[in-house]
Amino acid sequence: MKLKLILFCLLNFYGIALFAQEKRPIDYVDVFMGTSNSRWMLGPYATMPYGMIQLGPDNQGANQGYNWMAGYEYAINSVDGFSHLHAWTMAGLRMMPTTADLSYSDEPTDSPYKGAGAGYHSRIQKETEKASPGYYSVYLYDHDVKAEMAVTTRCGLQRYTFPEKKESRVLIDLQFPAEYDFNVKDAKITKVTETEIEGYAESSSGGFNDYKVCFVLQFDKPFQSFNAWTGKKLTRNCKEISGKGDVGAFVTYKTKKGDQVNVRSGISLVSIEQARLNLKTEMEPFGWDIEAVKKNAETTWNTLLSTIKVDGGTETDKAKFYTNLYRVFAAKQTWNDVNGKYVDPAENVQTLKYSKNIYGGDAFWNTFWNSNGVLSLIAPDIMENWVGTQLELFKHTGWTGKGPTGLEYSGIMEGSHEIALMVAAYQKGIIKNKTIAEKVYEAAKFMMMNEGVNIYGGSAGNPKLKEYMKFGYVPYEIGKTNKALDYAFDDYCVAQMAKSLGKKADYNYFIKRSQNYRNVFNTDLKFVVPRDSNGKWMPNYDEFSNNSFVEGNGWEYSFYVPHDVEGLIGLMGKDLFNKRLDDGFEKSVEYKFAAHALDRTTGERNEFYINQGNEINMQPAFLFNYSGKPWLTQKWSRDILETFYGATPYQAWEGDEDEGQMGGWFVMSSMGLFEMRGGTEMNPELDLTSPLFNRITIKLDPKFYKGKEFVIEANNNSKENIYIQSATLNGKALTQTKIHFKDIVNGGKLQFEMGPLPNKNWGVGKQHIKN
Repeated sequence: MKLKLILFCLLNFYGIALFAQEKRPIDYVDVFMGTSNSRWMLGPYATMPYGMIQLGPDNQGANQGYNWMAGYEYAINSVDGFSHLHAWTMAGLRMMPTTADLSYSDEPTDSPYKGAGAGYHSRIQKETEKASPGYYSVYLYDHDVKAEMAVTTRCGLQRYTFPEKKESRVLIDLQFPAEYDFNVKDAKITKVTETEIEGYAESSSGGFNDYKVCFVLQFDKPFQSFNAWTGKKLTRNCKEISGKGDVGAFVTYKTKKGDQVNVRSGISLVSIEQARLNLKTEMEPFGWDIEAVKKNAETTWNTLLSTIKVDGGTETDKAKFYTNLYRVFAAKQTWNDVNGKYVDPAENVQTLKYSKNIYGGDAFWNTFWNSNGVLSLIAPDIMENWVGTQLELFKHTGWTGKGPTGLEYSGIMEGSHEIALMVAAYQKGIIKNKTIAEKVYEAAKFMMMNEGVNIYGGSAGNPKLKEYMKFGYVPYEIGKTNKALDYAFDDYCVAQMAKSLGKKADYNYFIKRSQNYRNVFNTDLKFVVPRDSNGKWMPNYDEFSNNSFVEGNGWEYSFYVPHDVEGLIGLMGKDLFNKRLDDGFEKSVEYKFAAHALDRTTGERNEFYINQGNEINMQPAFLFNYSGKPWLTQKWSRDILETFYGATPYQAWEGDEDEGQMGGWFVMSSMGLFEMRGGTEMNPELDLTSPLFNRITIKLDPKFYKGKEFVIEANNNSKENIYIQSATLNGKALTQTKIHFKDIVNGGKLQFEMGPLPNKNWGVGKQHIKN
């Protein structure tokens, strides 16, 4: 009996120990992945899903002023300060604990660390730099300070552990280098009490973005003095500072070794009062307990990441998967306050009507392929809020937004692909209310029937749409040729929703217009070629030229017809289509399917084929599903997963991971899924490919979908066995390389049998119903 009891206790002990060692999805996330040579929006910042705040380190930019890709660079062993906003074209509210010689200027990173002109930056001990979703910490060597920070959606809590000093400081800097040249037009910082500071900075950035960052800072200990500067003028022991440009302040403490100062920050784009409300609502309930704030962020992130469970694959595969899934949610922003107030593009304060939250960020440039798909599957509430965001904008300004950073009209990137998101949300059943659906359709149709305009300091809508409607393309002496391709896809999206709503005349009009891509396809050269307003093709055409194409060349854009791949194959010819595409992949292997900086050249020759590192060229692997060679889709999609996507700070995405689209591609493709038309068809479909993992379990949201979970199994899967031999859906043989979205959200199981050689008889039949 005693022996049984001992065995029982031992088994329980080892079972508990084993359970304790099991890694959670959040434990696989490496927020440093890809942070070398990265964008302003991609750093090891503490943030929540779609957080207003991305609180974390900046360490480059001062050397050369404002510059492209400034922000955080993993390879630099210093920190300039910790700023609250790392949104596209937006920066604001930097803080920095300091103890070295007094400096309140942000000097070049390689300047001296002590003495006159040193700047307040500090070297760091790299091994002390730690970060996880919602948390960041580092030891600042030159100030002998440990800095930690954790966040809620709109608020931050920082803890600084100081050495023994007669004057330890906490700096507040309102203007500093960032990726874009943001300028403080008006600012004020006010001492409210010995433990509270409030202020604002009205800034302009990117040539279109005017925004006001309002903030309230609360300290857990009274500070000895409040001091401020404008430019090089320092004012000691004051109560308030105002001005423009370089405006900042600092508070002082006399500290003993190990003394800690905690600072709570709340921000708002509406007002100081709203910032205080955000702080009171989100952060004050945690008191000064940074561990509790960190734990809350950790729980929130892990709950979200746990909606997809992957089994099999390597530990590196899982790190790449969950980090890419994290990225889909880490760089877009919530711009309303806790009570629903926000500032619209006309700088008017509004209160939400159509959604619980209103979002912003970089463009929807071809997010319909992957990141929208991730949202549809595991975060349909965010898809719903995105639709509400567009309806809010449309109601108050008359236009939707293709890249509503700070809710301003950036005009950035091509087409109005927010339409694809809105249409997909309806077609997938996320938007069920018919009245809302009619408003969505009204907005989508308007965007494709009216020329874009300059409005509220920015650009809304589609430029050169009149020419597109007149000629059926955009003449190259007037605008970029690729606009015909982007606008044709948007036409297709509007047509599909018109069909779903029974608007037959509209459907016929827009589906016909969606064929305008044919007007720039040269049937002699079998390439998309620029043509002028007289209908003449560009002379001396070079398919590798970027002339008249945005961030891509003619070769790449010649495969960019996501809504009518069959039509494109018919124009090019199946044999030539397959040969060109496969050759393009073979020639891109040595470059790991990335063009690096070369994709940004304009009007120059760039002989590059498959560029996974930019948004217009992320579908080619899946085109073989339409051209009778699905085994090549399986081959090349797995190759991209293995080689383009890395798992280190220096190599994760060899290109421009703007705000989650490349992350979305990895997540969807590693599950064996892809959305060629972005889920905009009446009965949305997903392309299939070889899954990276042996088993994937997707938890479905019962508020939106009737299924509980969808399971994808790949039997006999390995790094060598990458080819699909056969497949079943809920036990029934599957002969197509497609499943419907409803097959997933109704719940069920997709099973693959995998092998080392292609089965060239599987998945080669008719692929989908024409819409």
